[in-house]
Amino acid sequence: MFKFINKESKTIVGAATIVGILSFVSRIVGLIRDRILAGKFGAGDVLDVYYAAFKVPDFLFSLIVVGALSASFIPLFTKQYKKFDKKQAWRFTNNVVSMLGVVMICFSVTLFIFIDPISSIIAPGFSEAKQLMVESMIKVMLIAQFILAISMVLGSVLQSLKRFFLYALAPILYNVGIILGAIFFVDKIGLIGLAWGVVLGAVLHLIVQVIGVFLSGYRYRWSFQLSDKSIATMLRMTGPRVLGIAVNQILFIILTMVATTMTIGSVTVFQFAYNIQFFPIGIIGISYAIAAFPAFSDHIAKKEIDKFKITFLSTVRQVLFFMIPITLLFLIFRAQIVRVVVGAGAFDWEATILTADTLAFFALTFIPQSLVYILARAFFALENTVTPLVAGFVASLVGIISAFLFKESFGVIGLSMAYSLAMIVNMILLWAPLRQKMGSLGESVISQSLLKMSAAGLVCGVMMQTLKPVAVELIPNDTFIGVLSQGVLAGGVGLVLYILVSYLLKSEELDVFIAAMHKKILKKTVPEESFSNTDNIGGS
Repeated sequence: MFKFINKESKTIVGAATIVGILSFVSRIVGLIRDRILAGKFGAGDVLDVYYAAFKVPDFLFSLIVVGALSASFIPLFTKQYKKFDKKQAWRFTNNVVSMLGVVMICFSVTLFIFIDPISSIIAPGFSEAKQLMVESMIKVMLIAQFILAISMVLGSVLQSLKRFFLYALAPILYNVGIILGAIFFVDKIGLIGLAWGVVLGAVLHLIVQVIGVFLSGYRYRWSFQLSDKSIATMLRMTGPRVLGIAVNQILFIILTMVATTMTIGSVTVFQFAYNIQFFPIGIIGISYAIAAFPAFSDHIAKKEIDKFKITFLSTVRQVLFFMIPITLLFLIFRAQIVRVVVGAGAFDWEATILTADTLAFFALTFIPQSLVYILARAFFALENTVTPLVAGFVASLVGIISAFLFKESFGVIGLSMAYSLAMIVNMILLWAPLRQKMGSLGESVISQSLLKMSAAGLVCGVMMQTLKPVAVELIPNDTFIGVLSQGVLAGGVGLVLYILVSYLLKSEELDVFIAAMHKKILKKTVPEESFSNTDNIGGS
Protein backbone atom coordinates (compact mmCIF):
# COMPACT_ATOMS: atom_id res chain seq x y z
CA MET A 1 0.00 0.00 0.00
CA PHE A 2 2.79 2.41 0.94
CA LYS A 3 4.56 1.73 -2.36
CA PHE A 4 1.36 2.58 -4.21
CA ILE A 5 0.70 5.86 -2.39
CA ASN A 6 4.36 6.86 -2.73
CA LYS A 7 4.53 6.07 -6.45
CA GLU A 8 6.33 8.43 -8.84
CA SER A 9 4.17 10.43 -11.26
CA LYS A 10 5.46 10.44 -14.82
CA THR A 11 3.55 13.35 -16.38
CA ILE A 12 2.39 16.84 -15.51
CA VAL A 13 -1.31 16.11 -15.99
CA GLY A 14 -0.96 12.94 -13.95
CA ALA A 15 0.83 14.74 -11.15
CA ALA A 16 -1.57 17.70 -11.32
CA THR A 17 -4.50 15.29 -11.12
CA ILE A 18 -3.17 13.71 -7.92
CA VAL A 19 -2.34 17.06 -6.36
CA GLY A 20 -5.59 18.56 -7.62
CA ILE A 21 -7.81 15.80 -6.23
CA LEU A 22 -6.14 15.85 -2.84
CA SER A 23 -6.09 19.64 -2.90
CA PHE A 24 -9.83 19.50 -3.55
CA VAL A 25 -10.26 17.29 -0.51
CA SER A 26 -7.98 19.59 1.49
CA ARG A 27 -9.98 22.65 0.45
CA ILE A 28 -13.22 20.89 1.34
CA VAL A 29 -11.81 20.08 4.77
CA GLY A 30 -10.61 23.67 4.98
CA LEU A 31 -14.09 24.95 4.15
CA ILE A 32 -15.53 22.62 6.80
CA ARG A 33 -12.98 24.13 9.19
CA ASP A 34 -14.15 27.65 8.29
CA ARG A 35 -17.81 26.65 8.62
CA ILE A 36 -17.18 25.24 12.09
CA LEU A 37 -15.29 28.38 13.13
CA ALA A 38 -17.94 30.67 11.65
CA GLY A 39 -20.80 28.73 13.21
CA LYS A 40 -19.17 28.64 16.63
CA PHE A 41 -17.73 32.15 16.86
CA GLY A 42 -19.30 34.26 14.07
CA ALA A 43 -17.73 37.35 12.51
CA GLY A 44 -16.61 38.89 15.79
CA ASP A 45 -13.80 39.38 18.27
CA VAL A 46 -12.67 35.74 18.59
CA LEU A 47 -11.97 35.09 14.93
CA ASP A 48 -10.60 38.58 14.42
CA VAL A 49 -7.99 37.72 17.09
CA TYR A 50 -7.37 34.25 15.67
CA TYR A 51 -6.72 35.43 12.12
CA ALA A 52 -4.70 38.45 13.21
CA ALA A 53 -2.50 36.16 15.35
CA PHE A 54 -1.87 33.93 12.33
CA LYS A 55 -0.20 36.75 10.43
CA VAL A 56 3.09 36.86 12.38
CA PRO A 57 3.83 33.09 12.38
CA ASP A 58 2.72 32.88 8.75
CA PHE A 59 5.05 35.74 7.89
CA LEU A 60 7.96 34.01 9.63
CA PHE A 61 7.17 30.70 7.95
CA SER A 62 6.74 32.17 4.48
CA LEU A 63 9.79 34.37 4.78
CA ILE A 64 12.23 31.72 5.96
CA VAL A 65 10.86 28.33 4.93
CA VAL A 66 9.01 29.05 1.70
CA GLY A 67 11.68 31.56 0.72
CA ALA A 68 14.44 29.01 1.18
CA LEU A 69 12.67 26.08 -0.45
CA SER A 70 10.30 27.27 -3.18
CA ALA A 71 12.87 28.74 -5.52
CA SER A 72 16.00 26.70 -4.98
CA PHE A 73 15.61 23.38 -3.20
CA ILE A 74 13.86 21.38 -5.92
CA PRO A 75 16.22 22.32 -8.80
CA LEU A 76 19.31 21.69 -6.64
CA PHE A 77 18.03 18.43 -5.15
CA THR A 78 16.91 17.18 -8.58
CA LYS A 79 20.34 17.92 -10.09
CA GLN A 80 22.17 16.07 -7.33
CA TYR A 81 19.77 13.14 -7.15
CA LYS A 82 19.77 12.47 -10.90
CA LYS A 83 23.21 13.58 -12.04
CA PHE A 84 25.39 12.69 -9.06
CA ASP A 85 25.16 10.42 -6.02
CA LYS A 86 21.83 9.97 -4.21
CA LYS A 87 23.76 10.08 -0.94
CA GLN A 88 24.87 13.58 -1.87
CA ALA A 89 21.23 14.60 -2.33
CA TRP A 90 20.36 13.17 1.11
CA ARG A 91 23.30 15.01 2.70
CA PHE A 92 22.05 18.22 1.10
CA THR A 93 18.59 17.53 2.54
CA ASN A 94 19.99 16.96 6.03
CA ASN A 95 21.94 20.20 5.77
CA VAL A 96 18.79 22.11 4.89
CA VAL A 97 16.71 20.45 7.64
CA SER A 98 19.31 21.29 10.29
CA MET A 99 19.88 24.84 9.10
CA LEU A 100 16.20 25.70 8.80
CA GLY A 101 15.52 24.20 12.20
CA VAL A 102 18.20 26.33 13.85
CA VAL A 103 17.09 29.49 12.04
CA MET A 104 13.43 28.94 12.94
CA ILE A 105 14.33 28.48 16.61
CA CYS A 106 16.37 31.69 16.64
CA PHE A 107 13.66 33.76 15.00
CA SER A 108 10.93 32.23 17.17
CA VAL A 109 12.80 33.11 20.36
CA THR A 110 13.33 36.65 19.10
CA LEU A 111 9.63 37.06 18.28
CA PHE A 112 8.70 35.59 21.64
CA ILE A 113 10.80 38.25 23.41
CA PHE A 114 9.40 41.17 21.39
CA ILE A 115 5.84 39.87 21.11
CA ASP A 116 4.25 42.85 22.90
CA PRO A 117 5.19 45.60 20.43
CA ILE A 118 4.70 43.23 17.49
CA SER A 119 1.08 42.49 18.45
CA SER A 120 0.42 46.23 18.73
CA ILE A 121 1.72 46.74 15.20
CA ILE A 122 -0.21 43.81 13.74
CA ALA A 123 -3.55 44.80 15.28
CA PRO A 124 -3.48 48.56 15.86
CA GLY A 125 -7.26 48.80 16.00
CA PHE A 126 -7.73 46.10 18.66
CA SER A 127 -8.40 46.75 22.33
CA GLU A 128 -5.73 45.88 24.90
CA ALA A 129 -7.55 42.67 25.87
CA LYS A 130 -7.72 41.52 22.25
CA GLN A 131 -4.04 42.34 21.71
CA LEU A 132 -3.11 40.23 24.76
CA MET A 133 -5.04 37.31 23.28
CA VAL A 134 -3.22 37.83 19.98
CA GLU A 135 0.08 37.58 21.86
CA SER A 136 -0.91 34.32 23.55
CA MET A 137 -1.97 32.72 20.29
CA ILE A 138 1.18 33.82 18.45
CA LYS A 139 3.39 32.21 21.10
CA VAL A 140 1.69 28.83 20.63
CA MET A 141 1.53 29.09 16.84
CA LEU A 142 5.31 29.61 16.67
CA ILE A 143 5.67 25.98 17.76
CA ALA A 144 3.57 24.90 14.79
CA GLN A 145 5.71 26.91 12.37
CA PHE A 146 8.89 25.15 13.52
CA ILE A 147 7.27 21.75 12.95
CA LEU A 148 5.94 22.83 9.56
CA ALA A 149 9.41 24.07 8.56
CA ILE A 150 10.86 20.57 8.89
CA SER A 151 7.82 19.07 7.20
CA MET A 152 8.11 21.42 4.22
CA VAL A 153 11.70 20.36 3.56
CA LEU A 154 10.58 16.74 3.43
CA GLY A 155 7.64 17.74 1.24
CA SER A 156 10.03 19.42 -1.18
CA VAL A 157 11.95 16.14 -1.40
CA LEU A 158 8.74 14.32 -2.34
CA GLN A 159 8.00 16.96 -4.98
CA SER A 160 11.50 16.58 -6.43
CA LEU A 161 11.00 12.81 -6.63
CA LYS A 162 7.58 13.43 -8.26
CA ARG A 163 5.87 11.50 -5.46
CA PHE A 164 2.93 13.76 -4.90
CA PHE A 165 0.35 11.67 -3.02
CA LEU A 166 1.67 11.96 0.52
CA TYR A 167 2.88 15.50 -0.16
CA ALA A 168 -0.68 16.51 -1.10
CA LEU A 169 -2.22 14.48 1.74
CA ALA A 170 -0.37 16.47 4.44
CA PRO A 171 -2.47 19.69 4.17
CA ILE A 172 -5.64 17.65 4.69
CA LEU A 173 -4.33 16.37 8.01
CA TYR A 174 -3.21 19.89 8.92
CA ASN A 175 -6.79 21.15 8.58
CA VAL A 176 -8.08 18.13 10.50
CA GLY A 177 -5.86 19.15 13.42
CA ILE A 178 -7.26 22.70 13.38
CA ILE A 179 -10.82 21.33 13.31
CA LEU A 180 -10.11 19.08 16.30
CA GLY A 181 -8.71 22.08 18.13
CA ALA A 182 -11.87 24.12 17.47
CA ILE A 183 -14.20 21.30 18.48
CA PHE A 184 -12.42 19.76 21.46
CA PHE A 185 -9.50 21.89 22.66
CA VAL A 186 -11.50 25.13 23.00
CA ASP A 187 -14.00 23.46 25.33
CA LYS A 188 -11.16 22.07 27.46
CA ILE A 189 -8.65 24.95 27.67
CA GLY A 190 -10.45 27.98 26.28
CA LEU A 191 -9.84 30.03 23.15
CA ILE A 192 -6.11 29.25 23.19
CA GLY A 193 -7.22 25.77 22.10
CA LEU A 194 -7.57 27.19 18.58
CA ALA A 195 -3.81 27.79 18.52
CA TRP A 196 -3.04 24.34 19.93
CA GLY A 197 -5.19 22.88 17.16
CA VAL A 198 -2.78 24.49 14.70
CA VAL A 199 0.10 22.73 16.49
CA LEU A 200 -1.71 19.38 16.25
CA GLY A 201 -2.27 19.97 12.54
CA ALA A 202 1.43 20.69 12.05
CA VAL A 203 2.38 17.44 13.80
CA LEU A 204 0.04 15.44 11.54
CA HIS A 205 1.46 17.31 8.52
CA LEU A 206 4.98 16.25 9.51
CA ILE A 207 4.15 12.60 10.21
CA VAL A 208 2.80 11.90 6.72
CA GLN A 209 5.81 13.58 5.05
CA VAL A 210 8.20 11.55 7.21
CA ILE A 211 6.55 8.36 6.00
CA GLY A 212 6.99 9.43 2.37
CA VAL A 213 10.68 10.31 2.53
CA PHE A 214 11.49 7.28 4.70
CA LEU A 215 9.99 5.01 2.05
CA SER A 216 12.07 6.88 -0.54
CA GLY A 217 15.31 6.04 1.26
CA TYR A 218 15.91 9.18 3.32
CA ARG A 219 17.40 8.97 6.84
CA TYR A 220 18.12 12.02 8.96
CA ARG A 221 21.66 12.64 10.15
CA TRP A 222 22.77 15.86 11.81
CA SER A 223 24.62 18.00 9.27
CA PHE A 224 25.41 21.71 9.37
CA GLN A 225 27.90 22.47 6.61
CA LEU A 226 27.69 26.05 5.40
CA SER A 227 30.69 25.44 3.12
CA ASP A 228 28.70 23.02 0.95
CA LYS A 229 28.47 24.40 -2.61
CA SER A 230 24.79 23.51 -2.91
CA ILE A 231 24.02 25.39 0.29
CA ALA A 232 25.93 28.41 -1.03
CA THR A 233 23.92 28.29 -4.28
CA MET A 234 20.70 27.89 -2.34
CA LEU A 235 21.48 30.89 -0.14
CA ARG A 236 22.32 32.97 -3.20
CA MET A 237 18.95 32.15 -4.78
CA THR A 238 17.11 32.44 -1.48
CA GLY A 239 17.95 36.09 -0.82
CA PRO A 240 15.80 37.65 -3.56
CA ARG A 241 13.09 35.03 -3.01
CA VAL A 242 12.89 35.81 0.70
CA LEU A 243 12.58 39.50 -0.08
CA GLY A 244 9.90 38.73 -2.66
CA ILE A 245 7.86 36.70 -0.20
CA ALA A 246 8.37 39.37 2.45
CA VAL A 247 6.89 41.93 0.08
CA ASN A 248 3.86 39.74 -0.65
CA GLN A 249 3.35 38.94 3.02
CA ILE A 250 3.65 42.60 3.94
CA LEU A 251 0.88 43.33 1.44
CA PHE A 252 -1.44 40.86 3.16
CA ILE A 253 -0.42 42.02 6.63
CA ILE A 254 -1.09 45.66 5.74
CA LEU A 255 -4.47 44.72 4.30
CA THR A 256 -5.24 42.95 7.58
CA MET A 257 -4.04 45.97 9.55
CA VAL A 258 -6.37 48.18 7.54
CA ALA A 259 -9.21 45.74 8.23
CA THR A 260 -8.60 46.02 12.00
CA THR A 261 -9.43 49.73 11.77
CA MET A 262 -12.83 48.98 10.21
CA THR A 263 -15.99 47.64 11.84
CA ILE A 264 -15.83 44.52 14.02
CA GLY A 265 -15.73 41.40 11.87
CA SER A 266 -13.93 43.01 8.93
CA VAL A 267 -10.78 40.92 9.48
CA THR A 268 -12.90 37.75 9.55
CA VAL A 269 -14.89 38.68 6.45
CA PHE A 270 -11.73 39.45 4.49
CA GLN A 271 -10.02 36.25 5.65
CA PHE A 272 -13.04 34.06 4.90
CA ALA A 273 -13.41 35.55 1.42
CA TYR A 274 -9.71 34.97 0.79
CA ASN A 275 -9.91 31.37 2.07
CA ILE A 276 -12.88 30.61 -0.18
CA GLN A 277 -11.28 32.15 -3.27
CA PHE A 278 -8.12 30.17 -2.62
CA PHE A 279 -10.13 26.97 -3.05
CA PRO A 280 -9.93 26.96 -6.89
CA ILE A 281 -6.50 28.62 -6.89
CA GLY A 282 -5.11 25.78 -4.80
CA ILE A 283 -6.83 23.02 -6.73
CA ILE A 284 -6.01 24.24 -10.24
CA GLY A 285 -3.36 26.95 -10.25
CA ILE A 286 -1.04 25.67 -7.55
CA SER A 287 -1.53 22.01 -8.47
CA TYR A 288 -0.39 22.61 -12.03
CA ALA A 289 2.46 24.87 -10.87
CA ILE A 290 3.69 22.20 -8.44
CA ALA A 291 3.40 19.48 -11.07
CA ALA A 292 5.18 21.53 -13.74
CA PHE A 293 8.06 22.80 -11.60
CA PRO A 294 10.16 19.58 -11.69
CA ALA A 295 9.61 19.35 -15.46
CA PHE A 296 10.66 22.99 -15.90
CA SER A 297 13.81 22.28 -13.90
CA ASP A 298 14.58 19.12 -15.91
CA HIS A 299 14.27 20.92 -19.25
CA ILE A 300 16.43 23.85 -18.16
CA ALA A 301 19.08 21.53 -16.71
CA LYS A 302 19.20 19.69 -20.05
CA LYS A 303 19.04 22.99 -22.01
CA GLU A 304 15.84 21.84 -23.74
CA ILE A 305 14.41 25.32 -24.26
CA ASP A 306 11.76 24.29 -26.80
CA LYS A 307 10.49 21.55 -24.52
CA PHE A 308 10.45 24.03 -21.64
CA LYS A 309 8.25 26.39 -23.64
CA ILE A 310 5.95 23.59 -24.80
CA THR A 311 5.52 22.42 -21.21
CA PHE A 312 4.89 26.00 -20.07
CA LEU A 313 2.33 26.58 -22.82
CA SER A 314 0.44 23.35 -22.20
CA THR A 315 0.32 24.08 -18.47
CA VAL A 316 -1.04 27.59 -19.02
CA ARG A 317 -3.68 26.36 -21.47
CA GLN A 318 -4.89 23.67 -19.10
CA VAL A 319 -5.20 26.20 -16.28
CA LEU A 320 -7.14 28.62 -18.49
CA PHE A 321 -9.47 25.83 -19.58
CA PHE A 322 -10.46 25.02 -16.02
CA MET A 323 -10.39 28.51 -14.56
CA ILE A 324 -12.80 30.18 -17.00
CA PRO A 325 -15.91 28.21 -15.95
CA ILE A 326 -14.85 28.23 -12.29
CA THR A 327 -14.60 32.03 -12.37
CA LEU A 328 -18.12 32.25 -13.77
CA LEU A 329 -19.40 29.81 -11.16
CA PHE A 330 -17.96 31.83 -8.28
CA LEU A 331 -19.21 35.14 -9.65
CA ILE A 332 -22.76 33.97 -10.24
CA PHE A 333 -23.18 31.79 -7.15
CA ARG A 334 -20.97 33.73 -4.72
CA ALA A 335 -23.75 34.18 -2.15
CA GLN A 336 -24.66 30.49 -2.23
CA ILE A 337 -20.99 29.51 -1.95
CA VAL A 338 -20.44 31.73 1.08
CA ARG A 339 -23.61 30.45 2.76
CA VAL A 340 -22.59 26.85 2.19
CA VAL A 341 -19.10 27.43 3.55
CA VAL A 342 -19.56 29.80 6.50
CA GLY A 343 -23.22 30.83 6.57
CA ALA A 344 -24.10 29.03 9.79
CA GLY A 345 -24.79 29.73 13.43
CA ALA A 346 -23.44 33.08 14.56
CA PHE A 347 -22.40 34.10 11.03
CA ASP A 348 -25.44 36.18 10.03
CA TRP A 349 -26.89 37.19 6.65
CA GLU A 350 -25.29 40.64 6.66
CA ALA A 351 -21.84 39.09 7.12
CA THR A 352 -22.66 36.55 4.41
CA ILE A 353 -23.51 39.22 1.83
CA LEU A 354 -20.43 41.28 2.71
CA THR A 355 -18.22 38.20 2.35
CA ALA A 356 -19.88 37.31 -0.97
CA ASP A 357 -19.26 40.77 -2.41
CA THR A 358 -15.66 40.66 -1.21
CA LEU A 359 -15.29 37.23 -2.82
CA ALA A 360 -16.55 38.56 -6.16
CA PHE A 361 -13.52 40.79 -6.67
CA PHE A 362 -11.17 37.97 -5.72
CA ALA A 363 -12.93 35.75 -8.29
CA LEU A 364 -12.31 38.23 -11.09
CA THR A 365 -8.59 37.47 -10.85
CA PHE A 366 -8.60 33.68 -10.53
CA ILE A 367 -6.68 33.41 -13.82
CA PRO A 368 -3.98 36.04 -13.06
CA GLN A 369 -3.47 34.60 -9.58
CA SER A 370 -3.03 31.08 -10.98
CA LEU A 371 -0.65 32.20 -13.70
CA VAL A 372 1.54 34.03 -11.17
CA TYR A 373 2.37 30.68 -9.52
CA ILE A 374 3.29 29.10 -12.86
CA LEU A 375 5.29 32.09 -14.09
CA ALA A 376 7.21 32.32 -10.82
CA ARG A 377 8.25 28.67 -11.02
CA ALA A 378 9.36 29.16 -14.60
CA PHE A 379 11.77 31.82 -13.34
CA PHE A 380 12.87 29.63 -10.43
CA ALA A 381 13.74 26.85 -12.88
CA LEU A 382 15.88 29.42 -14.68
CA GLU A 383 17.55 30.14 -11.31
CA ASN A 384 16.19 33.67 -11.50
CA THR A 385 14.61 34.90 -8.28
CA VAL A 386 15.24 38.60 -8.87
CA THR A 387 12.53 39.11 -11.49
CA PRO A 388 9.74 37.67 -9.28
CA LEU A 389 11.05 39.90 -6.48
CA VAL A 390 10.80 43.07 -8.55
CA ALA A 391 7.40 42.10 -9.94
CA GLY A 392 6.09 41.28 -6.47
CA PHE A 393 7.43 44.53 -5.02
CA VAL A 394 5.76 46.72 -7.65
CA ALA A 395 2.52 44.73 -7.46
CA SER A 396 2.41 44.91 -3.66
CA LEU A 397 3.05 48.65 -3.77
CA VAL A 398 0.10 49.01 -6.13
CA GLY A 399 -2.03 46.89 -3.79
CA ILE A 400 -1.12 48.86 -0.66
CA ILE A 401 -1.77 52.24 -2.30
CA SER A 402 -5.06 50.96 -3.73
CA ALA A 403 -6.16 49.66 -0.31
CA PHE A 404 -5.88 53.11 1.24
CA LEU A 405 -7.63 54.67 -1.76
CA PHE A 406 -10.49 52.16 -1.77
CA LYS A 407 -11.14 51.62 1.96
CA GLU A 408 -13.19 54.77 2.55
CA SER A 409 -15.54 54.20 -0.38
CA PHE A 410 -15.78 50.40 -0.40
CA GLY A 411 -14.79 49.24 3.08
CA VAL A 412 -13.56 45.66 3.37
CA ILE A 413 -14.61 45.02 -0.26
CA GLY A 414 -11.98 47.57 -1.29
CA LEU A 415 -9.29 45.35 0.24
CA SER A 416 -10.13 42.50 -2.15
CA MET A 417 -10.18 45.00 -5.01
CA ALA A 418 -6.70 46.17 -4.03
CA TYR A 419 -5.37 42.62 -3.73
CA SER A 420 -6.80 41.61 -7.10
CA LEU A 421 -5.34 44.66 -8.81
CA ALA A 422 -1.95 43.74 -7.36
CA MET A 423 -2.19 40.21 -8.78
CA ILE A 424 -2.98 41.50 -12.27
CA VAL A 425 0.06 43.77 -12.15
CA ASN A 426 2.18 40.89 -10.85
CA MET A 427 1.15 38.61 -13.72
CA ILE A 428 1.96 41.24 -16.36
CA LEU A 429 5.34 42.01 -14.82
CA LEU A 430 6.24 38.31 -14.85
CA TRP A 431 4.95 37.44 -18.31
CA ALA A 432 6.68 40.30 -20.14
CA PRO A 433 10.29 39.56 -19.04
CA LEU A 434 9.83 35.80 -19.47
CA ARG A 435 8.75 36.40 -23.06
CA GLN A 436 11.69 38.75 -23.59
CA LYS A 437 14.10 36.09 -22.35
CA MET A 438 12.58 32.99 -23.95
CA GLY A 439 11.00 34.40 -27.09
CA SER A 440 7.39 33.69 -27.98
CA LEU A 441 5.48 31.84 -25.27
CA GLY A 442 2.79 30.79 -27.70
CA GLU A 443 0.51 33.81 -27.23
CA SER A 444 -1.07 33.27 -30.66
CA VAL A 445 -1.89 29.68 -29.74
CA ILE A 446 -3.32 30.82 -26.40
CA SER A 447 -5.45 33.42 -28.19
CA GLN A 448 -6.93 30.79 -30.50
CA SER A 449 -7.70 28.56 -27.54
CA LEU A 450 -9.22 31.46 -25.61
CA LEU A 451 -11.72 32.06 -28.41
CA LYS A 452 -13.08 28.55 -27.99
CA MET A 453 -12.95 28.74 -24.18
CA SER A 454 -14.73 32.11 -24.22
CA ALA A 455 -17.49 30.79 -26.46
CA ALA A 456 -17.99 27.80 -24.20
CA GLY A 457 -17.80 30.10 -21.16
CA LEU A 458 -20.46 32.42 -22.59
CA VAL A 459 -22.90 29.55 -23.01
CA CYS A 460 -21.99 28.29 -19.55
CA GLY A 461 -22.49 31.68 -17.90
CA VAL A 462 -25.80 32.41 -19.62
CA MET A 463 -27.16 29.02 -18.59
CA MET A 464 -26.03 29.44 -14.98
CA GLN A 465 -27.59 32.91 -14.75
CA THR A 466 -30.81 31.67 -16.38
CA LEU A 467 -31.18 28.67 -14.09
CA LYS A 468 -30.19 30.49 -10.91
CA PRO A 469 -33.58 32.14 -10.21
CA VAL A 470 -35.33 28.93 -11.25
CA ALA A 471 -33.29 26.95 -8.74
CA VAL A 472 -33.95 29.55 -6.04
CA GLU A 473 -37.67 29.34 -6.77
CA LEU A 474 -37.83 25.54 -6.76
CA ILE A 475 -35.48 24.77 -3.88
CA PRO A 476 -35.80 26.30 -0.39
CA ASN A 477 -32.79 28.38 0.58
CA ASP A 478 -33.19 28.27 4.35
CA THR A 479 -31.15 25.07 4.83
CA PHE A 480 -27.60 23.98 4.06
CA ILE A 481 -28.82 21.24 1.70
CA GLY A 482 -31.17 23.64 -0.08
CA VAL A 483 -28.51 26.27 -0.77
CA LEU A 484 -26.02 23.60 -1.84
CA SER A 485 -28.61 22.02 -4.16
CA GLN A 486 -29.26 25.37 -5.86
CA GLY A 487 -25.61 25.73 -6.77
CA VAL A 488 -25.17 22.09 -7.77
CA LEU A 489 -28.25 22.14 -10.02
CA ALA A 490 -27.76 25.43 -11.88
CA GLY A 491 -23.97 25.43 -11.70
CA GLY A 492 -23.71 21.78 -12.67
CA VAL A 493 -25.79 22.26 -15.80
CA GLY A 494 -23.66 25.24 -16.79
CA LEU A 495 -20.42 23.28 -16.33
CA VAL A 496 -21.77 20.36 -18.35
CA LEU A 497 -22.65 22.75 -21.17
CA TYR A 498 -19.13 24.21 -21.00
CA ILE A 499 -17.67 20.76 -21.53
CA LEU A 500 -20.16 19.97 -24.29
CA VAL A 501 -19.50 23.18 -26.21
CA SER A 502 -15.74 22.66 -25.75
CA TYR A 503 -16.12 19.18 -27.21
CA LEU A 504 -18.11 20.48 -30.20
CA LEU A 505 -15.48 23.17 -30.80
CA LYS A 506 -12.78 20.46 -30.64
CA SER A 507 -10.99 21.99 -27.70
CA GLU A 508 -7.50 20.51 -27.50
CA GLU A 509 -7.33 21.23 -23.77
CA LEU A 510 -10.33 18.96 -23.21
CA ASP A 511 -8.87 16.32 -25.52
CA VAL A 512 -5.56 16.31 -23.64
CA PHE A 513 -7.24 15.93 -20.27
CA ILE A 514 -9.59 13.15 -21.42
CA ALA A 515 -6.80 11.32 -23.21
CA ALA A 516 -4.62 11.57 -20.15
CA MET A 517 -7.28 9.99 -17.98
CA HIS A 518 -8.07 7.24 -20.48
CA LYS A 519 -4.47 6.27 -21.08
CA LYS A 520 -3.63 6.16 -17.38
CA ILE A 521 -0.74 8.51 -17.92
CA LEU A 522 0.68 7.86 -14.49
CA LYS A 523 2.27 4.80 -16.07
CA LYS A 524 3.75 6.65 -19.02
CA THR A 525 7.33 7.86 -19.10
CA VAL A 526 7.16 11.14 -21.01
CA PRO A 527 7.36 14.03 -18.51
CA GLU A 528 5.42 16.60 -20.47
CA GLU A 529 2.24 17.03 -22.49
CA SER A 530 2.14 18.57 -25.92
CA PHE A 531 -0.51 19.99 -28.23
CA SER A 532 -0.65 19.50 -31.96
CA ASN A 533 -0.29 23.20 -32.77
CA THR A 534 2.59 24.17 -30.46
CA ASP A 535 5.31 23.80 -33.07
CA ASN A 536 5.40 27.52 -33.71
CA ILE A 537 6.11 28.69 -30.16
CA GLY A 538 9.84 28.75 -30.71
CA GLY A 539 9.52 31.90 -32.82
CA SER A 540 9.85 35.43 -31.52
